[in-house]
Formats: sequence, C-alpha cells, structure tokens
Amino acid sequence: MNTAVQFLDFGAGVLALVSLSVTVLWGLAATDRMVLHSGHRLLAQAVHRGTGMAGLGFLGLHIWVKVAQGHTGALSIAVPFTDGARPVLIGLGTLAAYVFVAVAVTGAVRGAFTGHTASRWWRALHMSAYAAWALALIHGLKSGREAAGWATAGYAICLVGVAIRLALRLRGPRRIPGGRP
Repeated sequence: MNTAVQFLDFGAGVLALVSLSVTVLWGLAATDRMVLHSGHRLLAQAVHRGTGMAGLGFLGLHIWVKVAQGHTGALSIAVPFTDGARPVLIGLGTLAAYVFVAVAVTGAVRGAFTGHTASRWWRALHMSAYAAWALALIHGLKSGREAAGWATAGYAICLVGVAIRLALRLRGPRRIPGGRP
C-alpha cells in the first residue's frame, strides 16, 4: 500500500497532465475538417470527452493525495495563492484546476450556449483550457520535487504534440472535404 501511495504522490499529477494533454490533442483533432469527415470528428469528440473525464479524475486524485499527505492544505486548493510554502506555483495549479472544471461543466451543457453570442462565450471559455494547460505544465514541472526523467519526457512530448497540432490548426482556414471553405 505504501508503494501505491508513493506512486500516486508523484504520479497522479503527471497522469492528470498527460490525460489533459491528450484531451487537448483530441479536441484539436475533433475540429479538423481537412482530414476528418463528420463521423470521424464525432468519434474524436467522444475520445476528447473521455480523456477529459480521465484527466479530471486523475486531477481529483492528485489533489486528494497532496492534501492527505500534508503537502498542501485545503485552503490552498480552494483559494489560489494561499499555500504557505509555494503560493505562486501551487496557485497556478489551483487556477488551472478551476478552469479545467469550468471547461468540463460548460462542455457538458454546451447545448445551453445556443445562439451566436452565447456560442462565442462558450468557445472563449473552452479555449481558456489552453492557458490552464500551460499553467498546469508550469505547476507540474516546478511546484514539487525535481521531476523524474520519465515525467519530464512525458511533459516534453505533451508540449511538442500540442504545439504541433495547434500550429496545424492555426496555419490556415479550415476546409471541409470536397473543397468548400
């Protein structure tokens, strides 16, 4: 049992970030109209939602373990920047967690954001997940002990993967198969 707790103490956060990185990648893939047809985009959206739920599960486990092990307090997870030892780095993680939860909740009730103005608000909130992901990456690399080689490699792979996919997404207009803009 002690080995499992030790693994979770250092691994649950990494698993959360990797899962949420995969969620970002699948979310970007789900918007790709150059390669994916509508059925494939629906599948990509389902994977996006599933990995997002897994990421939130690992995030919850990460928070629970850190509080249970006494690495941070309940106030630090509720109020950003109140951790006694590392207020900025733990606060970045707290902010990222709040944004991820907000994105997940509004994603689950996306149908409530009908209409042009409301859909813009939803899209802006959903895109804030990129900023939260960056905050989580900084939090993960700097807030605790020095990251193990495998964790740093995992973070680097996530960063490169998201950067490449985001660059492809932003490089030009989306085209629907068949040549329509």
